[in-house]
Amino acid sequence: MSAEDSLSRAEELLARLEATRGELERLAEANDADRALEVLGELSELAKEVEEELEKARRAGEADANA
Repeated sequence: MSAEDSLSRAEELLARLEATRGELERLAEANDADRALEVLGELSELAKEVEEELEKARRAGEADANA
């Protein structure tokens, strides 16, 4: 996977992260604690995926620079 592909994937994940954060705000207003906890777990997983994609992009960029 190229650095550009990883960055595109990270951007997609960030958009999902933002949408999920919005859902969490709505749940907080609705006092839906059970679902809010589920969404917090989803946010955590999405954040990990973003971090992984950014790391892949960094490694790919370094490999391209060294080639």
